[in-house]
Amino acid sequence: MNILVVADVESKYLWDYFDSSQKEKVDLIISCGDLDADYLSFLTTMYNCDVLYVHGNHDEGYETKPPEGCICIDDQIINYQGIRILGLGGSMRYNNGKYQYTEAQMRMRYMRLWLQIQLCRGFDILVTHAPARGMNDADDPPHRGFECFHDLISKYKPAFFLHGHVHLNYGYDIPRIEKLGNTTVINGFEKYQFEYKI
Repeated sequence: MNILVVADVESKYLWDYFDSSQKEKVDLIISCGDLDADYLSFLTTMYNCDVLYVHGNHDEGYETKPPEGCICIDDQIINYQGIRILGLGGSMRYNNGKYQYTEAQMRMRYMRLWLQIQLCRGFDILVTHAPARGMNDADDPPHRGFECFHDLISKYKPAFFLHGHVHLNYGYDIPRIEKLGNTTVINGFEKYQFEYKI
């Protein structure tokens, strides 16, 4: 399955310069947050595939205008054509925004999903907005990652961990792809496509 990950910045290549010949190469789109609702609606329409998304810390507008035709996977685990996908959006709390959480709050969110995760026998892809602490994150409070994501990855060993939030053009020396044990970590900033072998 060819999966397109998007986050943080609307890609002109996908939106302004959409090429219909590319849509056959995408089976699923996953948004890691902080994208215009109209952009996600455009992607699901033009690529004729599902768009799954979690909330970024700047997605409060989704309350009044959610992305049409897209599927929110925040705080749940779904089985998508045999791939178990867990969604936990939002960032570290820094100014009391709706999609901002303390470390304890984020940990409580995934603990509430414990039974779902057990019934699904784990998950294959973890989708978040913020990164894990100490991996692709920064020291300032808005861009600090969550320590509890390490616990999830260590225990369930998903094949992929997808996140956004820390832009690759911030000037930090942030890699697009890293490994955390057997898990491939992908920063979905703007766009990135990969193959998931079922």
